[in-house]
Amino acid sequence: MPYTNRQWRLATRPVGMVKESDFELAREEIPGVADGEVLVRNLFLAFEPAQRGWLDDVKSYIPPVQIGEVMRASAVGQVVESKNPEFAEGQLVSGMLGWQEYFLTDGTPGPFGGLSRVPDGVPPQRVLSVLGGTGMTAYFGIHDVHPVKEGDNVLVSGAAGATGSVAAQIARIRGAGKVVGIAGGPDKCRWLLEEAKLDGAIDYKNEDVLKRMREEFPNGVDLYFDNVGGDILDAALLAMAEHGRVTMCGGISGYNAEKPPPGPSNIMQVVIKRLTLRGFILFDHIANAGQAIADLAAWSASGEIAVEEDIQEGFENTPKTFLRLFEGKNLGKQLIKIADAL
Repeated sequence: MPYTNRQWRLATRPVGMVKESDFELAREEIPGVADGEVLVRNLFLAFEPAQRGWLDDVKSYIPPVQIGEVMRASAVGQVVESKNPEFAEGQLVSGMLGWQEYFLTDGTPGPFGGLSRVPDGVPPQRVLSVLGGTGMTAYFGIHDVHPVKEGDNVLVSGAAGATGSVAAQIARIRGAGKVVGIAGGPDKCRWLLEEAKLDGAIDYKNEDVLKRMREEFPNGVDLYFDNVGGDILDAALLAMAEHGRVTMCGGISGYNAEKPPPGPSNIMQVVIKRLTLRGFILFDHIANAGQAIADLAAWSASGEIAVEEDIQEGFENTPKTFLRLFEGKNLGKQLIKIADAL
């Protein structure tokens, strides 16, 4: 049977802050499913700050989205028609399925992977949050890049976001002496203290960030997990302990800048305090995804990790929901629900 597939495609490359008008709504007809093919109806789409970087026509760790292409994104969906013995109708699957209502594939993994089955008993949206890319990024950043040492003083920026919230809680689980998160606004900071069970929270919108860093860590920060860059990274360099480690995961403060922001003015602290700065990308660690997902599933099921998912609704609201990431509106993983499972 034919299907009408609505898609959000990249219409123009953003200049400065990304806008809804940078995307256009299109329709394509899917005439049917051929032998060997699988048709997936998307249920939830996921949003990450890194998607903003994929819109710029610059060399990066993955190719940019091209003008006219469906916007690249992780999603979870349900197989609605299958002529491939590897997939059964009704099965829940996830993958890089894009901003569209349907995804047609022959099951062969593409440049960004193939279809993965959603484990039985797992809410479908969970494979896009704590068990998805952002959760695994937090896991590898804390476990592999700069492993938390028992007693470490740990500071996490973007701590109410999808990656930061998980990173901070894994640091707590792994024996950090003190974990403090930085977030914007009293509600997010309250969540960090009451739900994520952190030892402290710094409200960058209403407090002197450097002053509060020094109050929370009079002996300095041993490990800083950075998701935002910019002024907060600059302040953190002044608050680091000697031989401290900085895990550089993201820089959301500069993703929508029209030209690259200047580097930290306090960069000489790296020399003065003999700091170690290291950046990383999830793809470098994906071979160990099985162990990461097993640990994250156990921690979230037991309540050791509080999981927050900000779920908007309606396919027509997809670009608007993406903008929430850069407006500081989301708490936890930003998702949009576009259909119900059958």
